[in-house]
Amino acid sequence: MSSPTLEAAAPEPAAVGPLLVLGGTTASGKSALALALAERTGAVIVNADSQQLFADLPILTARPTAAEEARVPHRLYAVLGPREQPSAGRWLALVVPLLRELAAAGRPVILVGGTGLYLEALLHGLSPVPEVPVALRARLLEESREVPTVALHARLARLDPLSAARLRPSDRQRILRALEVLEATGRPLASWQAEPRRPAVRPRALLGVALLPPAECTAPRIARRLRAQLEAGALDEVAALAATEAGLVEAARSGRVEGWPIVKVHGCRELLAVLDGRLERTVAEAEIARQVRAYAKRQRTWFRHRLGELEPLPVTGQREGLAEALAERFERKVAATG
Repeated sequence: MSSPTLEAAAPEPAAVGPLLVLGGTTASGKSALALALAERTGAVIVNADSQQLFADLPILTARPTAAEEARVPHRLYAVLGPREQPSAGRWLALVVPLLRELAAAGRPVILVGGTGLYLEALLHGLSPVPEVPVALRARLLEESREVPTVALHARLARLDPLSAARLRPSDRQRILRALEVLEATGRPLASWQAEPRRPAVRPRALLGVALLPPAECTAPRIARRLRAQLEAGALDEVAALAATEAGLVEAARSGRVEGWPIVKVHGCRELLAVLDGRLERTVAEAEIARQVRAYAKRQRTWFRHRLGELEPLPVTGQREGLAEALAERFERKVAATG
């Protein structure tokens, strides 16, 4: 198994226009704040949330509504089908040309989303991991189909202990990714990730903030949002997805859903179990809320420790004046660049 040489050095960062990066935990109010900011600054809102890339499940992914999208331009929402895999690399390939296009048009951008890896990839760069051959990926996927995730993690721990230590034993997708990189390149994924990186963009002006309310404030917001999503028809939209994707319910029942990345949307797996009669709706709702709270905790850690460019805002309660204050700060940064 020969190790390929590194790909060519990453290109120079793309010069783009003024950029306001709005990250933070789920259910922290990022979308509403982005909308208020865009109306004050004339900016275009660009999505940096992996789940909102999917065209399906708009309620369950808390995507901006049609009425909200009509108020200001929104880009990079609803661009992937249920079988398309979102990734930081794929998002970068979409967002960098878009940011250049908006810069040429003289439009500032509000980049909003909770996928910290995407924002880190944009501001710090991606590791230069070579492409894994499609045939190799398909073979590993088929060979591992009946192998429990914990066993795959144990295999990775033997072959690449550093990468395994960074991954949850239940994170099947990332475990398989580390195994395929090791087999394809002869080098551990952690080794590739240690290579120097280069930012993908060089904004004319940059203001970054992360909404990080404490857990005791986030938990009730998550519960209220989830209840509203269910009342708005989240279960019906999952049923509609299952009706168009033959075999999805059966795959969810068996736990082998690698062919449908959309199942990783928070709540999708549990609502499929409700449709299949394997889970009571109240039990599903409690489990979804628990998982989203755990996700918010991981987001809070990521934004605090991996994205120093984003000022942490431990927002609680009322937020009057926040949009005005951030808009003024952003406009001063833009003005200072001439």
